[in-house]
Amino acid sequence: MKKYLFIVMFSCFFVNAPINAAIYKGQKVFTKVCIKCHDSGQSYVAKKTIYQWKKLMRKKGKPLKEIHLKDKKAKRAWKYFASSSYTKKTRHLKDFLVEYAKDSGNVPACN
Repeated sequence: MKKYLFIVMFSCFFVNAPINAAIYKGQKVFTKVCIKCHDSGQSYVAKKTIYQWKKLMRKKGKPLKEIHLKDKKAKRAWKYFASSSYTKKTRHLKDFLVEYAKDSGNVPACN
């Protein structure tokens, strides 16, 4: 019985841990890269709904990337969006943006 309980507890830890880590990593990307241009910070994330963020982040963030690469105001971010780092970290950024979207009801604790 103890073995079974240990296995259940151990598997629950590993199922929940990556989800939290992805949101944390996404917040880290947002604060390092996005705050430079979107200086309103976390309130910027809360301007869009979950559906809107998911739509912008589909296909490894291609729609969001295209918006930034076409906008002259986003020139400081062009290097990042053209890099492989963006495509590698899109999943985490998406998790963060969706977690703290306008209609999610969640508010990030701190940067």
